[in-house]
Amino acid sequence: MDKKIAKKNWPPKKIITVSAASLFVAVVVYSFVFGDQSSKLNVERERITISEVNYGPFQEFIPITGTVQPIATFFLDVSEGGRVTTKYVEEGAMLEIGDPIIKLENPNLTMTVMYNEAQLFQQMNALRTTRLQMEQNKLNLMTQNLSLRNQMFKQKRIYERDTKLYEKNLISEFEFQESKEQFEYLQQSLELTRETQRTDSLFRENQVAQLQVSISRMEENLAVTKHQLDNLTIKAPIKGQLTSLDAEIGQSIGAGQNLGRIDAVDNYKVRAAIDEHYIARVSNGQAGEFTFSGSNYHLNIQTVYPEVSNGRFEVDMLFAGEPPVGIRRGQTLHIKLELGELSEAVLVDRGGFYQTTGGQWIFVLDASESFAVRRPIRLGRQNPQVFEVLEGLEKGERVITSSYDNYGDIEKLVIKD
Repeated sequence: MDKKIAKKNWPPKKIITVSAASLFVAVVVYSFVFGDQSSKLNVERERITISEVNYGPFQEFIPITGTVQPIATFFLDVSEGGRVTTKYVEEGAMLEIGDPIIKLENPNLTMTVMYNEAQLFQQMNALRTTRLQMEQNKLNLMTQNLSLRNQMFKQKRIYERDTKLYEKNLISEFEFQESKEQFEYLQQSLELTRETQRTDSLFRENQVAQLQVSISRMEENLAVTKHQLDNLTIKAPIKGQLTSLDAEIGQSIGAGQNLGRIDAVDNYKVRAAIDEHYIARVSNGQAGEFTFSGSNYHLNIQTVYPEVSNGRFEVDMLFAGEPPVGIRRGQTLHIKLELGELSEAVLVDRGGFYQTTGGQWIFVLDASESFAVRRPIRLGRQNPQVFEVLEGLEKGERVITSSYDNYGDIEKLVIKD
Protein backbone atom coordinates (compact mmCIF):
# COMPACT_ATOMS: atom_id res chain seq x y z
CA MET A 1 0.00 0.00 0.00
CA ASP A 2 1.34 3.37 -1.06
CA LYS A 3 2.32 5.92 1.68
CA LYS A 4 1.43 9.60 1.16
CA ILE A 5 4.47 11.90 1.48
CA ALA A 6 3.83 15.34 2.99
CA LYS A 7 5.11 18.33 0.97
CA LYS A 8 7.77 20.44 2.75
CA ASN A 9 7.12 24.24 2.87
CA TRP A 10 10.82 25.37 2.85
CA PRO A 11 12.95 22.94 0.95
CA PRO A 12 16.72 23.52 1.25
CA LYS A 13 16.99 24.78 -2.31
CA LYS A 14 14.39 27.45 -1.75
CA ILE A 15 15.96 28.51 1.49
CA ILE A 16 19.30 28.96 -0.22
CA THR A 17 17.72 30.97 -3.06
CA VAL A 18 15.76 33.26 -0.73
CA SER A 19 18.76 33.77 1.54
CA ALA A 20 20.97 34.76 -1.40
CA ALA A 21 18.39 37.20 -2.69
CA SER A 22 17.90 38.74 0.74
CA LEU A 23 21.62 39.12 1.21
CA PHE A 24 21.95 40.85 -2.18
CA VAL A 25 19.12 43.24 -1.36
CA ALA A 26 20.65 43.97 2.05
CA VAL A 27 24.02 44.74 0.47
CA VAL A 28 22.39 47.03 -2.07
CA VAL A 29 20.37 48.82 0.61
CA TYR A 30 23.41 49.22 2.85
CA SER A 31 25.49 50.53 -0.01
CA PHE A 32 22.76 52.98 -0.90
CA VAL A 33 22.16 54.18 2.64
CA PHE A 34 25.54 53.93 4.28
CA GLY A 35 28.05 53.60 1.45
CA ASP A 36 30.04 56.22 -0.53
CA GLN A 37 27.66 57.54 -3.17
CA SER A 38 30.06 60.13 -4.62
CA SER A 39 30.99 59.96 -8.29
CA LYS A 40 34.43 58.47 -8.82
CA LEU A 41 37.06 58.42 -11.47
CA ASN A 42 40.19 56.31 -11.70
CA VAL A 43 43.36 58.26 -12.46
CA GLU A 44 46.93 57.13 -12.88
CA ARG A 45 49.41 58.59 -10.43
CA GLU A 46 51.96 59.34 -13.12
CA ARG A 47 49.44 61.53 -14.95
CA ILE A 48 48.78 63.92 -12.06
CA THR A 49 50.89 66.41 -10.08
CA ILE A 50 50.79 66.10 -6.31
CA SER A 51 51.98 69.03 -4.20
CA GLU A 52 52.32 69.53 -0.47
CA VAL A 53 50.75 72.47 1.33
CA ASN A 54 53.46 74.53 3.09
CA TYR A 55 53.67 77.37 5.55
CA GLY A 56 56.40 79.91 4.96
CA PRO A 57 57.43 83.35 3.71
CA PHE A 58 55.26 84.78 0.93
CA GLN A 59 56.08 87.69 -1.38
CA GLU A 60 53.41 88.83 -3.79
CA PHE A 61 54.89 89.85 -7.12
CA ILE A 62 54.10 89.75 -10.81
CA PRO A 63 56.44 89.03 -13.70
CA ILE A 64 56.85 91.90 -16.14
CA THR A 65 59.10 92.50 -19.14
CA GLY A 66 61.11 95.70 -19.44
CA THR A 67 63.26 97.26 -22.13
CA VAL A 68 66.49 99.08 -21.34
CA GLN A 69 66.45 102.70 -22.51
CA PRO A 70 68.83 105.66 -22.08
CA ILE A 71 68.14 107.80 -19.03
CA ALA A 72 67.71 110.76 -21.41
CA THR A 73 67.22 111.11 -25.17
CA PHE A 74 67.49 114.27 -27.27
CA PHE A 75 66.00 114.41 -30.76
CA LEU A 76 67.85 116.57 -33.28
CA ASP A 77 65.13 118.74 -34.83
CA VAL A 78 66.37 121.64 -36.96
CA SER A 79 64.79 125.05 -36.37
CA GLU A 80 65.90 126.43 -39.75
CA GLY A 81 65.99 124.55 -43.02
CA GLY A 82 68.84 124.48 -45.46
CA ARG A 83 71.18 122.35 -47.55
CA VAL A 84 73.78 120.13 -45.88
CA THR A 85 77.27 121.40 -46.69
CA THR A 86 79.40 119.70 -44.01
CA LYS A 87 79.04 116.49 -42.03
CA TYR A 88 81.37 116.39 -39.04
CA VAL A 89 80.54 112.97 -37.46
CA GLU A 90 78.88 109.66 -38.30
CA GLU A 91 76.32 107.54 -36.45
CA GLY A 92 77.63 105.93 -33.29
CA ALA A 93 80.03 108.77 -32.45
CA MET A 94 80.44 109.80 -28.82
CA LEU A 95 79.78 113.52 -28.43
CA GLU A 96 80.43 116.22 -25.87
CA ILE A 97 78.15 119.23 -25.36
CA GLY A 98 78.66 121.70 -28.20
CA ASP A 99 80.35 119.30 -30.64
CA PRO A 100 79.30 120.13 -34.24
CA ILE A 101 77.37 117.44 -36.08
CA ILE A 102 76.39 118.93 -39.45
CA LYS A 103 76.36 122.38 -41.08
CA LEU A 104 73.56 123.76 -43.25
CA GLU A 105 73.53 126.54 -45.81
CA ASN A 106 70.54 128.91 -46.15
CA PRO A 107 71.09 131.87 -48.59
CA ASN A 108 67.74 133.47 -47.76
CA LEU A 109 68.57 133.57 -44.07
CA THR A 110 72.00 135.03 -44.84
CA MET A 111 70.38 137.78 -46.91
CA THR A 112 67.93 138.48 -44.10
CA VAL A 113 70.80 138.97 -41.67
CA MET A 114 72.53 141.37 -44.09
CA TYR A 115 69.30 143.33 -44.65
CA ASN A 116 68.68 143.62 -40.89
CA GLU A 117 72.24 144.83 -40.35
CA ALA A 118 71.80 147.51 -43.05
CA GLN A 119 68.53 148.67 -41.52
CA LEU A 120 70.14 148.83 -38.11
CA PHE A 121 73.02 150.94 -39.43
CA GLN A 122 70.54 153.33 -41.09
CA GLN A 123 68.64 153.81 -37.87
CA MET A 124 71.84 154.35 -35.93
CA ASN A 125 72.90 157.00 -38.47
CA ALA A 126 69.49 158.65 -38.18
CA LEU A 127 69.87 158.71 -34.40
CA ARG A 128 73.30 160.33 -34.65
CA THR A 129 71.97 162.91 -37.15
CA THR A 130 69.02 163.73 -34.92
CA ARG A 131 71.24 164.17 -31.90
CA LEU A 132 73.56 166.44 -33.92
CA GLN A 133 70.64 168.55 -35.11
CA MET A 134 69.35 168.68 -31.60
CA GLU A 135 72.65 170.07 -30.33
CA GLN A 136 72.84 172.56 -33.19
CA ASN A 137 69.30 173.82 -32.58
CA LYS A 138 70.03 174.03 -28.90
CA LEU A 139 73.10 176.18 -29.52
CA ASN A 140 71.24 178.39 -32.01
CA LEU A 141 68.38 178.94 -29.60
CA MET A 142 70.79 179.63 -26.76
CA THR A 143 72.58 182.22 -28.94
CA GLN A 144 69.31 183.78 -29.97
CA ASN A 145 68.14 183.82 -26.37
CA LEU A 146 71.37 185.48 -25.24
CA SER A 147 71.12 188.13 -27.96
CA LEU A 148 67.52 188.92 -27.08
CA ARG A 149 68.32 189.18 -23.40
CA ASN A 150 71.14 191.61 -24.17
CA GLN A 151 68.89 193.74 -26.37
CA MET A 152 66.11 193.63 -23.81
CA PHE A 153 68.42 194.79 -20.98
CA LYS A 154 69.60 197.71 -23.15
CA GLN A 155 66.08 198.58 -24.10
CA LYS A 156 65.03 198.37 -20.47
CA ARG A 157 67.54 201.05 -19.51
CA ILE A 158 66.34 203.21 -22.35
CA TYR A 159 62.74 202.69 -21.37
CA GLU A 160 63.43 203.52 -17.71
CA ARG A 161 65.32 206.68 -18.77
CA ASP A 162 62.55 207.74 -21.16
CA THR A 163 59.97 207.15 -18.46
CA LYS A 164 61.67 209.66 -16.18
CA LEU A 165 62.13 212.14 -19.02
CA TYR A 166 58.53 211.81 -20.06
CA GLU A 167 57.37 212.46 -16.52
CA LYS A 168 59.35 215.73 -16.64
CA ASN A 169 58.01 216.53 -20.13
CA LEU A 170 61.48 216.45 -21.56
CA ILE A 171 60.50 214.05 -24.41
CA SER A 172 57.43 213.69 -26.47
CA GLU A 173 54.77 211.05 -25.85
CA PHE A 174 55.57 209.47 -29.23
CA GLU A 175 59.16 208.87 -28.22
CA PHE A 176 58.07 207.47 -24.89
CA GLN A 177 55.54 205.04 -26.46
CA GLU A 178 58.05 203.90 -29.03
CA SER A 179 60.57 203.14 -26.28
CA LYS A 180 57.94 201.29 -24.26
CA GLU A 181 56.71 199.21 -27.22
CA GLN A 182 60.25 198.23 -28.17
CA PHE A 183 60.94 197.05 -24.61
CA GLU A 184 57.70 195.00 -24.45
CA TYR A 185 58.46 193.50 -27.87
CA LEU A 186 61.88 192.34 -26.73
CA GLN A 187 60.35 190.85 -23.56
CA GLN A 188 57.81 188.87 -25.58
CA SER A 189 60.45 187.76 -28.08
CA LEU A 190 62.64 186.48 -25.27
CA GLU A 191 59.75 184.54 -23.74
CA LEU A 192 58.83 183.09 -27.14
CA THR A 193 62.42 182.03 -27.71
CA ARG A 194 62.49 180.27 -24.36
CA GLU A 195 59.22 178.45 -25.12
CA THR A 196 60.54 177.47 -28.55
CA GLN A 197 63.69 176.13 -26.94
CA ARG A 198 61.68 174.07 -24.42
CA THR A 199 59.29 172.70 -27.06
CA ASP A 200 62.09 171.83 -29.45
CA SER A 201 63.99 170.08 -26.66
CA LEU A 202 60.97 167.92 -25.79
CA PHE A 203 60.38 167.09 -29.45
CA ARG A 204 63.99 166.10 -30.01
CA GLU A 205 64.04 164.00 -26.85
CA ASN A 206 60.92 162.12 -27.96
CA GLN A 207 62.42 161.66 -31.41
CA VAL A 208 65.63 160.29 -29.88
CA ALA A 209 63.67 157.95 -27.58
CA GLN A 210 61.68 156.59 -30.53
CA LEU A 211 64.85 156.04 -32.53
CA GLN A 212 66.43 154.26 -29.57
CA VAL A 213 63.41 151.98 -29.25
CA SER A 214 63.54 151.28 -32.98
CA ILE A 215 67.25 150.53 -32.77
CA SER A 216 66.71 148.20 -29.80
CA ARG A 217 64.08 146.26 -31.72
CA MET A 218 66.32 146.05 -34.76
CA GLU A 219 69.17 144.84 -32.58
CA GLU A 220 66.90 142.16 -31.14
CA ASN A 221 65.77 141.12 -34.62
CA LEU A 222 69.34 141.04 -35.79
CA ALA A 223 70.34 138.94 -32.77
CA VAL A 224 67.51 136.51 -33.54
CA THR A 225 68.45 136.17 -37.19
CA LYS A 226 72.13 135.75 -36.28
CA HIS A 227 71.12 133.07 -33.79
CA GLN A 228 69.14 131.39 -36.54
CA LEU A 229 72.23 131.60 -38.72
CA ASP A 230 74.28 130.02 -35.94
CA ASN A 231 71.68 127.26 -35.65
CA LEU A 232 72.54 126.17 -39.17
CA THR A 233 75.47 124.43 -37.50
CA ILE A 234 73.77 121.60 -35.61
CA LYS A 235 75.60 120.95 -32.33
CA ALA A 236 75.25 118.32 -29.61
CA PRO A 237 73.02 119.67 -26.79
CA ILE A 238 73.97 116.86 -24.39
CA LYS A 239 76.83 114.49 -23.78
CA GLY A 240 76.09 111.08 -25.26
CA GLN A 241 76.10 108.82 -28.28
CA LEU A 242 74.76 109.78 -31.69
CA THR A 243 72.56 106.73 -32.20
CA SER A 244 70.99 107.91 -35.46
CA LEU A 245 71.68 110.58 -38.10
CA ASP A 246 69.71 111.05 -41.32
CA ALA A 247 71.70 113.66 -43.25
CA GLU A 248 74.02 113.52 -46.25
CA ILE A 249 76.05 116.17 -48.09
CA GLY A 250 73.80 118.11 -50.49
CA GLN A 251 70.58 116.95 -48.86
CA SER A 252 67.89 119.59 -48.34
CA ILE A 253 66.55 119.72 -44.81
CA GLY A 254 63.22 121.38 -43.98
CA ALA A 255 62.58 123.47 -40.88
CA GLY A 256 61.41 121.26 -38.01
CA GLN A 257 62.68 118.07 -39.62
CA ASN A 258 64.17 115.41 -37.34
CA LEU A 259 67.75 114.50 -38.23
CA GLY A 260 68.53 111.94 -35.55
CA ARG A 261 68.88 111.25 -31.86
CA ILE A 262 71.49 111.51 -29.11
CA ASP A 263 71.25 109.11 -26.16
CA ALA A 264 72.81 109.77 -22.78
CA VAL A 265 74.74 106.57 -22.11
CA ASP A 266 76.12 107.32 -18.66
CA ASN A 267 72.98 105.79 -17.14
CA TYR A 268 69.87 103.85 -18.15
CA LYS A 269 66.24 103.36 -17.24
CA VAL A 270 63.86 100.48 -17.90
CA ARG A 271 60.46 100.96 -19.58
CA ALA A 272 58.01 98.17 -18.70
CA ALA A 273 54.40 97.41 -19.65
CA ILE A 274 52.00 96.08 -16.97
CA ASP A 275 48.51 94.62 -17.25
CA GLU A 276 45.84 97.22 -16.45
CA HIS A 277 44.46 94.87 -13.75
CA TYR A 278 47.29 96.06 -11.47
CA ILE A 279 47.10 99.80 -12.19
CA ALA A 280 45.63 100.60 -8.77
CA ARG A 281 48.40 98.63 -7.01
CA VAL A 282 51.40 100.14 -8.77
CA SER A 283 52.94 103.41 -7.58
CA ASN A 284 56.23 105.29 -7.50
CA GLY A 285 58.94 103.71 -5.37
CA GLN A 286 57.85 100.08 -5.71
CA ALA A 287 60.75 97.66 -6.10
CA GLY A 288 61.53 95.06 -8.73
CA GLU A 289 64.26 92.47 -9.14
CA PHE A 290 65.91 90.82 -12.13
CA THR A 291 68.85 88.54 -12.84
CA PHE A 292 71.66 89.51 -15.21
CA SER A 293 74.82 87.50 -15.84
CA GLY A 294 74.13 85.37 -12.76
CA SER A 295 73.68 88.30 -10.35
CA ASN A 296 70.55 89.89 -8.93
CA TYR A 297 69.85 93.60 -9.42
CA HIS A 298 67.11 95.85 -8.10
CA LEU A 299 64.98 98.54 -9.71
CA ASN A 300 62.58 101.15 -8.34
CA ILE A 301 59.60 102.65 -10.16
CA GLN A 302 60.21 106.33 -10.89
CA THR A 303 57.21 107.20 -13.09
CA VAL A 304 53.81 105.59 -13.63
CA TYR A 305 52.13 106.55 -16.91
CA PRO A 306 48.34 106.35 -16.26
CA GLU A 307 47.31 106.04 -19.90
CA VAL A 308 46.09 102.53 -20.75
CA SER A 309 46.65 101.21 -24.27
CA ASN A 310 45.66 97.72 -25.44
CA GLY A 311 44.98 96.70 -21.86
CA ARG A 312 48.39 97.73 -20.53
CA PHE A 313 50.03 100.77 -18.94
CA GLU A 314 53.72 101.67 -18.72
CA VAL A 315 56.19 102.55 -15.99
CA ASP A 316 59.77 103.82 -15.93
CA MET A 317 62.14 102.13 -13.48
CA LEU A 318 65.59 103.24 -12.33
CA PHE A 319 68.44 101.04 -11.15
CA ALA A 320 68.98 100.95 -7.39
CA GLY A 321 72.71 101.54 -7.58
CA GLU A 322 74.98 101.09 -10.57
CA PRO A 323 73.47 99.36 -13.64
CA PRO A 324 74.91 95.97 -14.62
CA VAL A 325 78.17 96.06 -16.53
CA GLY A 326 77.60 95.26 -20.19
CA ILE A 327 73.92 96.18 -20.32
CA ARG A 328 72.85 97.79 -23.60
CA ARG A 329 70.04 99.91 -24.97
CA GLY A 330 67.11 97.82 -26.23
CA GLN A 331 67.96 94.81 -24.06
CA THR A 332 65.00 92.91 -22.56
CA LEU A 333 64.85 92.26 -18.82
CA HIS A 334 62.51 89.85 -17.00
CA ILE A 335 61.55 91.58 -13.77
CA LYS A 336 59.72 90.45 -10.64
CA LEU A 337 57.69 93.46 -9.51
CA GLU A 338 56.79 93.37 -5.81
CA LEU A 339 53.17 94.17 -4.97
CA GLY A 340 53.29 93.69 -1.20
CA GLU A 341 55.46 93.19 1.86
CA LEU A 342 57.05 89.85 2.79
CA SER A 343 54.81 87.84 5.19
CA GLU A 344 54.15 84.29 6.48
CA ALA A 345 51.26 82.33 4.96
CA VAL A 346 49.86 78.90 4.07
CA LEU A 347 50.95 78.24 0.51
CA VAL A 348 49.99 75.89 -2.31
CA ASP A 349 51.80 75.53 -5.61
CA ARG A 350 50.31 77.06 -8.72
CA GLY A 351 48.99 74.60 -11.28
CA GLY A 352 46.42 73.88 -13.94
CA PHE A 353 43.69 73.24 -11.36
CA TYR A 354 43.11 76.98 -10.99
CA GLN A 355 41.85 77.37 -14.57
CA THR A 356 39.01 74.91 -13.81
CA THR A 357 38.15 75.72 -10.21
CA GLY A 358 38.94 79.43 -10.08
CA GLY A 359 40.57 78.73 -6.73
CA GLN A 360 37.25 77.72 -5.10
CA TRP A 361 38.01 74.03 -4.54
CA ILE A 362 40.77 71.43 -4.90
CA PHE A 363 41.29 67.64 -4.68
CA VAL A 364 42.89 66.66 -1.33
CA LEU A 365 44.55 63.26 -0.89
CA ASP A 366 43.80 61.03 2.12
CA ALA A 367 46.59 59.75 4.34
CA SER A 368 47.05 56.60 2.24
CA GLU A 369 47.12 58.66 -0.98
CA SER A 370 44.92 56.02 -2.60
CA PHE A 371 42.18 58.53 -3.38
CA ALA A 372 41.50 62.26 -3.33
CA VAL A 373 38.28 64.08 -2.53
CA ARG A 374 37.01 67.46 -3.57
CA ARG A 375 37.23 70.18 -0.87
CA PRO A 376 36.19 73.86 -0.96
CA ILE A 377 39.00 76.36 -0.34
CA ARG A 378 39.58 80.11 -0.49
CA LEU A 379 42.72 81.61 -2.02
CA GLY A 380 44.13 85.09 -1.56
CA ARG A 381 47.23 86.68 -3.01
CA GLN A 382 49.46 85.00 -5.54
CA ASN A 383 52.75 85.12 -7.38
CA PRO A 384 54.04 83.08 -10.32
CA GLN A 385 55.00 80.15 -8.02
CA VAL A 386 52.36 79.85 -5.29
CA PHE A 387 48.91 80.86 -4.04
CA GLU A 388 48.18 82.13 -0.55
CA VAL A 389 45.60 79.85 1.14
CA LEU A 390 43.12 81.67 3.34
CA GLU A 391 40.76 78.77 4.17
CA GLY A 392 40.36 75.05 3.53
CA LEU A 393 43.91 73.64 3.70
CA GLU A 394 46.45 72.97 6.43
CA LYS A 395 50.21 72.68 6.39
CA GLY A 396 51.38 69.18 5.40
CA GLU A 397 48.28 68.18 3.42
CA ARG A 398 48.86 66.94 -0.09
CA VAL A 399 46.75 68.08 -3.01
CA ILE A 400 46.47 67.56 -6.75
CA THR A 401 47.54 70.74 -8.57
CA SER A 402 47.55 69.53 -12.18
CA SER A 403 44.75 70.28 -14.64
CA TYR A 404 41.17 69.19 -13.88
CA ASP A 405 39.93 69.67 -17.43
CA ASN A 406 38.89 66.00 -17.87
CA TYR A 407 37.28 65.49 -14.45
CA GLY A 408 33.97 67.24 -15.02
CA ASP A 409 31.78 67.01 -11.84
CA ILE A 410 33.69 64.07 -10.37
CA GLU A 411 33.89 64.33 -6.57
CA LYS A 412 36.43 61.59 -5.88
CA LEU A 413 39.57 60.46 -7.68
CA VAL A 414 40.80 56.93 -7.16
CA ILE A 415 44.53 56.92 -7.66
CA LYS A 416 46.01 53.91 -9.40
CA ASP A 417 49.72 53.19 -9.34
